[in-house]
Amino acid sequence: MILELDCGNSFIKWRVIRSTDASIVAGGVVDSDDALLAAVGALSQPPQRGRLVSVRSEEETTALSALLAQRFGFAVLVAQPAQEVGGVRNGYEDFERLGLDRWLAVLGAYRLAKGACLVMDFGTAAKADFVAADGEHLGGFICPGMPLMRSQLRTHTRRIRYDDASAERALSSMAPGRSTVEAVERGCVHMLQGFVRSQLEHAQALWGDDFTVLLTGGDAPLVQEAAPNARVVPDLVFVGLAMACPLD
Repeated sequence: MILELDCGNSFIKWRVIRSTDASIVAGGVVDSDDALLAAVGALSQPPQRGRLVSVRSEEETTALSALLAQRFGFAVLVAQPAQEVGGVRNGYEDFERLGLDRWLAVLGAYRLAKGACLVMDFGTAAKADFVAADGEHLGGFICPGMPLMRSQLRTHTRRIRYDDASAERALSSMAPGRSTVEAVERGCVHMLQGFVRSQLEHAQALWGDDFTVLLTGGDAPLVQEAAPNARVVPDLVFVGLAMACPLD
């Protein structure tokens, strides 16, 4: 059994897969190291190996690795920046500055697409990256995602106040909003969909129609309408993680 972790600033996405066929045994999202240890420790068959990607500080990542080693008895492989992995060449001028979550999504996308691809990740930030058919990462774009846009409007506009349940209900339609919550939530979705359409235009200018579009991240379903031919891959980062940290 292999434990895989995607450690964000607020949450940890985890899953356990079988070593033999990479089938998923269990998984979830937790908000603390202790919750992770409890969730994984409750499994009937604990993992024997592990790998992780983290956007946390080096100190936080080291501390979590030590906790896992103490609890489960194995050293965790931690994804590191690289100039080239799996035929993909990092396109940043300083390859170590490319966020590891983006880098792993790029690796996973190229592995699945087997050619030129546009990968877009919709989480706290919205990110787009372009990979040519020969594996050259051409760079990408970053803009605020739904959580950041929503937070900024709530923080800097006094009259915009609503809870998460109201936000979820507002997204049942994309018609012009007839309340503040509907106007904000639907407006933010339209912003993200516009971002998607812009990236598609850029990809078409590069490659015509000969490319694959992959979507990932928690808010990917909100933008599917703008990219109807896209492939949604919720665990795309884990595909790249297996490439960056092979355990065989």
